[in-house]
Amino acid sequence: MSTDLKILAHGLGRRKNAIAEVSLTIGTGKLIINGKAGSEYLQENPSYVLLLQSPMESLGVQSNYDVYVKVKGGGVSGQADAIRLGLARAFTKLDASYRSVLKVKKFLTRDPRVKERKKYGLKKARKAPQFSKR
Repeated sequence: MSTDLKILAHGLGRRKNAIAEVSLTIGTGKLIINGKAGSEYLQENPSYVLLLQSPMESLGVQSNYDVYVKVKGGGVSGQADAIRLGLARAFTKLDASYRSVLKVKKFLTRDPRVKERKKYGLKKARKAPQFSKR
């Protein structure tokens, strides 16, 4: 991200092990994730691209802002969800009236589900070794 851009709002999103830092600037609707175009970073998967555009579409501001994202950890799905949450939080900081629209559509709700830890004596978190009676 260039230093000459005026950042309007920041947002932080988390999902599973992914952490996304989202910055909004005035622009033409570009989505830059870790220095790459958004669709290129999300492996040209249309469902992930639509997931990221959904908060902007619900507010009707698709082409008014450029979105710059720094994301790390997790997989592509978790990163996409983290970016969506960070984007929604950034828009609420930008304008408080956006909060009610985003809250109704559940864009401001963090998904708390994470991978369960492995327990000793088990093969995975809950999978036990095969039991033999004789």
